[in-house]
Amino acid sequence: MHKPHLTFFCELERGALRDLLAEPNVVATLRALGAGVSLGLIDLSAERAKAVRALNAAGIPVTAWLLLPREEGYWFNLDNAPQAMARYAAFREWTAAFGLRWASVGLDVETDIRDMDALLTRGWRALPRLARRALQCERLRRGLILYRALVERIRADEYPVESYQFPIIVDERRAGSTLLQRVLGVADLAVDREVLMLYSSFVSVGLLWSYARDAGAIGVGSTGGGVELAARGELAALGWGAFARDLRLAARRAGEVYIFSLEGCVRQGFLPLLLEFDWDAPVGVPVTAALRVDRVRAVLRGALWLSAHPGVIAAVLGALVSAGWLVERLVTRRPG
Repeated sequence: MHKPHLTFFCELERGALRDLLAEPNVVATLRALGAGVSLGLIDLSAERAKAVRALNAAGIPVTAWLLLPREEGYWFNLDNAPQAMARYAAFREWTAAFGLRWASVGLDVETDIRDMDALLTRGWRALPRLARRALQCERLRRGLILYRALVERIRADEYPVESYQFPIIVDERRAGSTLLQRVLGVADLAVDREVLMLYSSFVSVGLLWSYARDAGAIGVGSTGGGVELAARGELAALGWGAFARDLRLAARRAGEVYIFSLEGCVRQGFLPLLLEFDWDAPVGVPVTAALRVDRVRAVLRGALWLSAHPGVIAAVLGALVSAGWLVERLVTRRPG
């Protein structure tokens, strides 16, 4: 098996980023691995620019992972597309001012962080508000127009475009539906590289193996770090054994593997272990767990297909009503 190309997500505030890159051998190990960094642009500060320039000088490819302030949703979604456009314009000015170089631009397409917080703190009581969005087709149309324009603008600046997506976008696409996009506020975008976030720490390794066959690039983790969500904090961190398993599974399906996160790997001492990592070592394939996920996905795709074909539902219901009426007439009919 060929070793995949690795990219590490890094989502740190400016001071913590400075300290991370100053740790002994972090930059040297990234260079030895031939790895890239997708750097979360939490701010567009001079200090963050200094970190980018240090990575540029070391020959480490850096992806501009665009993010917004928390009060604007943090991740990109249907409701903050205008802010996303403005953020990219500000990014271009910041890049020019500091002479920064980028391998690509990353669009993190996720549900508004405030909605995620509401789901975690309020549970089912937050669902009615999200469910009402299922009828907001115009909202989806406007959001997609702006994000498609943003993708084209980035490409016009000669940057490849990446998107970081929930894996269920694959099922929605296959079903020809837009229900999940409307409810979750996410956008299905045609980009140069789509990375499916298959974090076994969040769900299960079965989800990773089930969706890996549909992925052009695979995100694994979490090894720790990342933005904190209400009532939950950081994602649970994988230990070395589970992390090594996920890396080997991902490498069997994709040539591009993204690791969340660089800071988690450094904190747990994983980074130097990757220098001598045996990508060909045996790994237990989670067949049973993946089959369970496959069955759930099949049901999900069926429901999504029906949501995209309401005429079929109406026809089936009409046929059932007609059949019921006919049966009733036949049963209650008196000879005469």
